[in-house]
Amino acid sequence: MSVVTLRLPDDQHQRLKAMAQARGVSLNKLFETLTAQALTENDIELRYRRLAASGSAKRGIELLDKLQGLDAEH
Repeated sequence: MSVVTLRLPDDQHQRLKAMAQARGVSLNKLFETLTAQALTENDIELRYRRLAASGSAKRGIELLDKLQGLDAEH
């Protein structure tokens, strides 16, 4: 596991701490969850772009539907 130092404005730090507390998780777990979501969205977008470039419109639509489902969860 890696350690990352992140510099944030004080107000963002406080808001993130409050978010973590409201979710009943540590600040570390909150960052882990948020980064996993961002990476998943990025992976889906990259796959979509590759499929779009290859002309697979059907698969591209499937990936967009999946991405839309992720957005609806949050």
